[in-house]
Amino acid sequence: MSNLPGPSEPVSRSDALAAPVGPGPSPRPPRRPRYSGKNPRRFAEKYKELDPAKYAADVAKIIASGKTPAGSHRPIMVTEILARLEPRPGQTFVDCTLGHGGHSAELLSRLTPAGRLVGLDVDPVEQPRTEARLRALGFGPDVFQVRHRNFAGIAAVLSELGWRLADGVLADLGVSSMQLDDPERGFTFKLDGPLDLRLNPQRGLSAADWLARVTPEKLARVLDENADEPAAERLARELIARQRLTPFSRTVPFARAIRDIVATGPVSSDATADLAVRRVFQALRIAVNEEFSALDGLLRALPACVRPGGRVAILTFHSGEDRRVKHAFKDGFRAGVWSEIAEEVGRPSSGEVHSNPRASSAKLRWAVRAEA
Repeated sequence: MSNLPGPSEPVSRSDALAAPVGPGPSPRPPRRPRYSGKNPRRFAEKYKELDPAKYAADVAKIIASGKTPAGSHRPIMVTEILARLEPRPGQTFVDCTLGHGGHSAELLSRLTPAGRLVGLDVDPVEQPRTEARLRALGFGPDVFQVRHRNFAGIAAVLSELGWRLADGVLADLGVSSMQLDDPERGFTFKLDGPLDLRLNPQRGLSAADWLARVTPEKLARVLDENADEPAAERLARELIARQRLTPFSRTVPFARAIRDIVATGPVSSDATADLAVRRVFQALRIAVNEEFSALDGLLRALPACVRPGGRVAILTFHSGEDRRVKHAFKDGFRAGVWSEIAEEVGRPSSGEVHSNPRASSAKLRWAVRAEA
């Protein structure tokens, strides 16, 4: 039986307002979650930067102000890299660090038609997004392949593809802005997140687990070798003492502990503390991801992966990386493996550093494979 009032029954105002009258309006789409303040601060709330295609004008303003939009990455020294690699239609290239795909997009536009490029990356979170981004630009599987591999395995990848030798190889060793911006990845100490620091969060120990197992002596060596930290021994000793009392698991408390230790040292200032935090995070990231071992593997493999006259460009971001690349290229030049190498390290222009401060520490080295 219907619960609506009959013909002789009075209709109350509340009944009239509640009763549907004809087809109602379409339901409104769910509203974007509100955030406090004028601008969103949390990574997940930065809706404009995280959907750049929809808010292109706003993203352009962010870039023009000298900032990198959250969740994206601006390729560094593109002009200089292209000048050294000299990509041409029909050639075969390897981008050892696919990242956000900026360098690969520039290379692919010059390799086509008939050329091809394979992009390597160990990050299972960002790699599918980058592949989709480049596919949307029109680069299909015939010209663009992707492999979820560490660049130390470059020879195996070329063999699997049946390419054997490459005309050009690029390796940008910097951490991508997408990883730095997302606090859930644990790379940033500016926002709280898990103390992770893994490029591939599905493999190996997180930074928190690594710290729980390391000795003060080993941590001191890591801080010295991976980041040239002047207070390596004191920081290592006191960090491990605190770790044993209360294990570190979050980025902000860990950064606070580093600052507290620096504050009790002979040279103490906010700038000194900030530098120490950056160096410790860098050192742990390199250790957790075994970055130096991977780079050494790449440098050993390169001569057998590049055809005579082929070119290699490597972009580094701190002294430990740059030293390895410089010595490998110099040793190869003396042995006749490389016919030409960079005499001076390349640096980004002042204009690029001004518009993209994250480029400030970049160093470019390159080499040309000797003819057989």
